[in-house]
Amino acid sequence: MNGQVLVDLAWWDRPPDAVDDQVLRRCGGPTLDVGCGPGRMVVELARRGVPALGIDVLASAVRQVLARGGHALTRSVFDELPCEGRWQTVLLLDGCVGIGGDPKILLARIRELLAPGGVAYIEHDREPDRAEYTTARLRYAGGEEATVDWTEVGWCLLARVAGEVDLVVEDTWTAGGRSFAAFSRPVERRAEWS
Repeated sequence: MNGQVLVDLAWWDRPPDAVDDQVLRRCGGPTLDVGCGPGRMVVELARRGVPALGIDVLASAVRQVLARGGHALTRSVFDELPCEGRWQTVLLLDGCVGIGGDPKILLARIRELLAPGGVAYIEHDREPDRAEYTTARLRYAGGEEATVDWTEVGWCLLARVAGEVDLVVEDTWTAGGRSFAAFSRPVERRAEWS
C-alpha cells in the first residue's frame, strides 16, 4: 500500500469541458455514472435528453446532483442498483476505476450492470504501467468525507483485467492530458441447431 490519495470532489464541481464532451457524445442510451460526484456528467446528459443516473457514496455530492435537476442515489457500485444488466452505458471517470481497490472485482461488477452490447467508458491513469493499491479520502463540500480502498490504474492493468472479466476493447483515446478506453459487454450468441 502506497500512501493515501486525496480526492477533492470540489474540483469536479464545474461544467463539462471539451474533453468531457468527447465522452458525453458517445453515451447512446440509459447511462449510469459510477462515482458521479456533484454530477456534471449526469446533469449534462439529462440536459441532452439522455436518461442518466449517478451513484456516489457521499450524500452531499448526491444532493448537489439532485439540486441541479439530475437523478442520483447515495450508493456504492457494489450495492443493489436499479436496472442491473440493462444499462447501455456505464461511466467510470475521474479515477473512479480505482473504486474498491481491486479493478478486476470492479470491472466484473460493471459487466453485470451493462446490457449485452453495452459500453463502459473508463478514464485511466496516463502512465500505462500504473498499478498502485492504496486508499482514497473522498472529500466534498460541507466537510463530508469517506475513506475507501482505491487503486490507481494504468492501461496495462486495465486491459488485462477487462479481458479476464470478458469485456472487449472497443476504443482508446487521449485528450487534454486524460486517457480513456471503451469496453463493451459481448452479446451472447445462441447456439443454432441444424
